[in-house]
Amino acid sequence: MRRLFQFLYQYRAFLFFFFLELLCLLLVVNNNPYQGAKFFNSSNRYAALFLTGSKGISEYFGLKSVNQKLADENAELKRHVSRLNSKLFRLNKANSQSELFNQFDFTSARVIKNSVRQSQNYITINKGSKDGIEPGMAVVDNEGIVGKVKTVSNHFALVTSILHTEVLVSAKVKRTGDLCTVEWPGRSPYQVMVTYLPKHVNIQEGDSIVTSGYNAVYPEGMPIAVVKEYGLKDESPFYEIKAELTGDLNRLSYVYLVKNNLKVELDSVQTEEREVQQ
Repeated sequence: MRRLFQFLYQYRAFLFFFFLELLCLLLVVNNNPYQGAKFFNSSNRYAALFLTGSKGISEYFGLKSVNQKLADENAELKRHVSRLNSKLFRLNKANSQSELFNQFDFTSARVIKNSVRQSQNYITINKGSKDGIEPGMAVVDNEGIVGKVKTVSNHFALVTSILHTEVLVSAKVKRTGDLCTVEWPGRSPYQVMVTYLPKHVNIQEGDSIVTSGYNAVYPEGMPIAVVKEYGLKDESPFYEIKAELTGDLNRLSYVYLVKNNLKVELDSVQTEEREVQQ
């Protein structure tokens, strides 16, 4: 308190001068309409700029919760779309199983670590076993497939990215329905190879490559890539195809985990089929 009084006493002349200036300004503004109007217009403009800036800052720091909410809503919408598609399929196919109506569930998650420059890339997400995440679940985003869950802990999960040289994805040409395989050659994070597509297929530049649905991981028809270049070698029965991924894995923020509720049953049937063939 004593230092405050010392400060006021030391600068008493300046403070008194400043007080008189403010008093004069107040008198001018209150007693002159033109100056008063100019002052209040200017003050309103600067106040509006300040409020706009503070609002922008608060909205920026609130983007995390907004994005999480949007991701959760998108997951719910995807779940409803999947169930509606299954319902339509069930209505159109008399011999379809009613369980298809609830075949796929979607859960949103935030990406907390991602790599795209290694030969074997992985993604870490902020959902784990306590959120119902299990190894083997498909991971997608709004633009296409992302990968598959490898391991989980209570609160986190490690995802094997599609940008992994040992990952093979069962796919098909959307336009023709012909089966093929998608794999990453380990170079550009935007480009994959489409293999095992027979050369009698009428492939075209711009054809969409989608998931085949012939495994228990990815739902059928999910986007993977678009054909950019293709060619043939005389000695090979298959095309050599370069395709561009539909999604940019460099910019992943939120993903969706897809749980196939019929996976155990489908795996069991396929296992029995392999045993019979052997």
